[in-house]
Amino acid sequence: MPVRLMIVDDDKLITISLKMIIESDSELEVIACGYDGSEVLPLYQQHNPDLVMMDIRMQKTDGLEAGRQLLAFDQTARILYLTTFADDEYIIQALRMGARGYILKQNYDSLIPAVKAVMSGQSVYNDDIAARIPQLLSAASKPDWQHFEIREREQEMIRLVAEGLNNKEIASEMFLGEGTVRNTISVILEKLQLRDRTQLAIWYYKNQERPLL
Repeated sequence: MPVRLMIVDDDKLITISLKMIIESDSELEVIACGYDGSEVLPLYQQHNPDLVMMDIRMQKTDGLEAGRQLLAFDQTARILYLTTFADDEYIIQALRMGARGYILKQNYDSLIPAVKAVMSGQSVYNDDIAARIPQLLSAASKPDWQHFEIREREQEMIRLVAEGLNNKEIASEMFLGEGTVRNTISVILEKLQLRDRTQLAIWYYKNQERPLL
């Protein structure tokens, strides 16, 4: 059975070209195409592809935001970014999000091998990007608490959730009422746009204050 892909890029000519390149391999099939990040989640829910290949910069909703929405819906979704932009901030966001790869459009020869590598469980990056990743993640390893408006007490609560403590145990550890803990965790989830405690724990371990590689 072929690997089923979804392509999202706001340039329709590029989308057509990518589809032709991918389907030149009999083991790959493009089952859906979209032209903006706002289409990613509805198309994914409709077609349930094995892999989503998308651009970063798009008109209404960019690929990074679309990726976050998709992974909030399905943590197992495979995302491969294919873009002309090698901006450090884009790369960092893609890595932290949990994207399976980040490759540049000019490297079309690597497209099919990249797709197959992701499907085999690998993460794929162009050589020049891969060489920069340790430095980028080391420099950006501290969570941007201020950006998310996460206060010091909330930071401690996130850490305790990630360690597996329940509300009663957190309340005891922090000398708070269980109701306060429950309400604070709800506020934290809303600030980080996460669904539940499991996603919060994953977020913490992806963003804790240490190099991620």
